[in-house]
Amino acid sequence: MVKVDLITGFLGSGKTTFIKKYASHFISQGQRVGILENDYGAVNVDMMLLKELRGDNCELEMVAGACDSDCHARRFKTKLISMAMSGYDRVIIEPSGIFDVDEFFDVIRDEPLDKWYEIGNVIAIVDARLSANISDTASYYLASQVANAGAIVLSRTQLVSPAQIVSVKKQVIKACENVKLRRDISNIFIDTPWDESDFACFAKVSFRESSYVKLMTREETNFETLYFLDTPMDSSRVDAIMSSIFSGSYGDVMRVKGFYLEGDTWKQVNAIPGQCEIENIEDGQKVMIVIGENLNKERINKLFDN
Repeated sequence: MVKVDLITGFLGSGKTTFIKKYASHFISQGQRVGILENDYGAVNVDMMLLKELRGDNCELEMVAGACDSDCHARRFKTKLISMAMSGYDRVIIEPSGIFDVDEFFDVIRDEPLDKWYEIGNVIAIVDARLSANISDTASYYLASQVANAGAIVLSRTQLVSPAQIVSVKKQVIKACENVKLRRDISNIFIDTPWDESDFACFAKVSFRESSYVKLMTREETNFETLYFLDTPMDSSRVDAIMSSIFSGSYGDVMRVKGFYLEGDTWKQVNAIPGQCEIENIEDGQKVMIVIGENLNKERINKLFDN
């Protein structure tokens, strides 16, 4: 049977960075790996960031978004059926930061996928810089994503103090208590910076299905995603947008990501409240994506149209 792993994580947690190294571990062992970007969005930025992995032993696939949850689940299942015929040893799924993890278990356990796939690992990535002031909805998604994990891997721990790491762990545990999660997750945190030797251990963390109170579906939340294609950008304009868009007057903006071309150099933008990372990359697409709750679309449109 094909092993299938789910790498979860809330918006901007660092899933894609983790998957680059995680997939490389299996590729280096000669395994044939399929990476499935399972997102609700119409444009998948994270898939572009994984392009360097594509080769004889790795292929990238995507589930098209922009539809409701039932439609998305059908597309997810159809894509996994086709991938089961492709000779992969392992399939790694990277979902949206607001993904309903129940969809993963429901689809994998459905016929005929239950005859072809075996769940390997469920790993939740949590940013060690996670804000203590996330909304109740965001807290619920955070809890639902760690509920079944075999390991909760903290990202960017080298950028924060030990006290902050302790605080984030408590925040995650509290979020799980709020949904009455029936398991103790305190012993599955991994809070040290990753190196190549760690991924042999990550490959064996497994998962644990656990019950919790499901408070809402994606359709019942106020999460929205706005796309801006071919919008002229340069570094000064990106700096200006990032300095204002998280102020609260544009809604509860939780993440901005995308690419822009400055001269002959592609730049990648990855921003969450209080933090904006801009890096040079080999290739990109002129797109900026804004994700959040109760977004003021009119004001955000003006911000990007100016």
